[in-house]
Amino acid sequence: MSTIERFLTGEAATIELGEDLALALKPGDCVALSGDLGAGKSTLARAFLRALADDDDLEVPSPTFTLVQTYDLRIPVAHFDLYRLADSSELDELGFDEALSQGICLVEWPERADDALPAGRITLTIAHEGDGRRVEISGPDEKLQRIARTLAIRDFLDHNGHPNARRRHLSGDASIRAYERIYPADGSVSRILMDSPRHKPGPILQDGKYYQQLAHIAEDVVPFVAIDQLLIARGFAAPAIYARDLGQGILLIEDLGSDGVLDAAGEPIAERYIESARLLARLHAKQTDKEIIVDPAVSHRIPDFDRTAMKIETRLLTDWYLPWKRGEPASDDEKREYADIWDGLIDLLQTSETNLLLRDFHSPNIIWRGDRQGLARIGLIDFQDAMIGPTAYDVASLVQDARVTIAPPLASHMMETYLAERRASGSFDEETFLRDWHLMSAQRNCKLVGIWVRLMQRDGKPGYMKHMPRTFAYLQAALAHESLKPLYDWCMKTGILVSESAN
Repeated sequence: MSTIERFLTGEAATIELGEDLALALKPGDCVALSGDLGAGKSTLARAFLRALADDDDLEVPSPTFTLVQTYDLRIPVAHFDLYRLADSSELDELGFDEALSQGICLVEWPERADDALPAGRITLTIAHEGDGRRVEISGPDEKLQRIARTLAIRDFLDHNGHPNARRRHLSGDASIRAYERIYPADGSVSRILMDSPRHKPGPILQDGKYYQQLAHIAEDVVPFVAIDQLLIARGFAAPAIYARDLGQGILLIEDLGSDGVLDAAGEPIAERYIESARLLARLHAKQTDKEIIVDPAVSHRIPDFDRTAMKIETRLLTDWYLPWKRGEPASDDEKREYADIWDGLIDLLQTSETNLLLRDFHSPNIIWRGDRQGLARIGLIDFQDAMIGPTAYDVASLVQDARVTIAPPLASHMMETYLAERRASGSFDEETFLRDWHLMSAQRNCKLVGIWVRLMQRDGKPGYMKHMPRTFAYLQAALAHESLKPLYDWCMKTGILVSESAN
C-alpha cells in the first residue's frame, strides 16, 4: 500500500474525513497537511480536533501567528502552522520533538520544514478537482493500513443505511478490538461499532500452534455473533446485531447503554453485582449446545476449556511475571514443577460441572439497564471467547473482579446468591463447586499476573499494572483451599508469595 485516494464532494466530506482520521491516528503520528490556500487543510484539522475532543464546539484558533497550538485531549495534539516559519531549524524551538513523543502533530504548510519533519510522517495532499477536492494520503504501510481501516468502516456504515453518521471513539481493550459509538444522521438511537480485525498469528509455542489457538481465543467475529445469537435465544440481554461484515470483522450492534456496575467513584454497586451473580446461576442451570449455526455457510463450535488452554494461560506466570519480578527467567526445573502441579489440579476437574463460560464476566463487560426488569437489567458484552468448562470459572471472575476490589461482605453475598439459586434449580454438587471455585480462581489469577506484565512490556500498556496487588490478594485467597497446597508451596518456594511473618 503506497497511497490512498479519496474524492471529497465538499466541506461536509472534508469534515467527515477529519473525524474518521481521529479514530485511526495514534501517539507518535505526524500528519502533514499539504495544499493551496482554501484547499481545506484548516477545515480538516478543526474537524479532527473536535472529534478527538468529542466536542463540536471546541474552539480551534488558527495557529498562523502563534505557529503552534496545543490540545490536551484523549491523545495530546499539537497543531502547527509553518507558513510564517523562517527556517526549518526553528521547529526545534517550537517543541516539535517533545510534542510528537507525547501525542500527535498536525502540520499545515509542511513544505516550509520538509527536511526537519519525520521521514515516517503521513502526508495528506489536498487539491481542487471540479466542484470538490481530491486528497492523496501517503506514508508508511502500517500507518496507511490504519487509515484504510477507518475508511473501510465509513464505507461499511454508508452501505448499511448510515451515511453521514457521526463516529466517536468509545473504548479499546486489552486486545486488538476497538469500539465506536455511532450517531445516525437521522437522529435515531446510537449504535455501537465493533472493530475487530482478524488476529495475526503469533509465534509458534506448542504443537505447531500459537497462543490464540492454544488458549481458544476468538480470532474473528464469528464466535461473537454465534454466542450473541445463543444468549438472545435463551432470553439474556445481549446486543442485537444490525449489520455485519464477517470477513472484515466489523459489526454494528445495539447500544445497551453506558451504565455499569460501578459508581462514579469506581466502587462496586452491591445490587448490580448481586444480580449479575443471579444471572450466572440462571445461565449455568441449563446445558448449552456446542454447535451454533451462524448462517447456512458458517457455524461455530464452542471450544472446550481444556487442559491445553488452561495450562497455556497459567504459563503466563512463568513466561512473563516471574522474569519481570526476579530479573531473570524461570528455571527449567521451576517450569517443569509448575506444569506438573497444574496437571494434577486439572485432573481434579474431571468431576466438575461444565457448561457455557462467558470467560470475562466482570465490571468492564457488564451493562446495567435500570429501566428494565429482572435479568434484563444485565446487559452482556465481550463474550467472544466463551467456552465450555467448569462453571465455577465465571463465578470466580465476577466475585474476584480483576478491575476493582470486591470487599469480603459483598463477595460472600454474591456467592450465597449464586449458590442459593443453584440449590433451588435442582441437582447441584456444592462441595465440588466450591473446590472448583478456588481452583479456577487460582488459574485465572496466575494468568492475569502474567497478562499485566505482557501488556506493559510487549504492548506498551503499563496502566494494567495497577491491578497487580489486587490480583495477588485474590490468588492468595484462592490458595487457601487444601486442594491447592502444592501450588501454594511452589509459590512460596519461588518467592512469588511471601509468608505473612516476613511482611
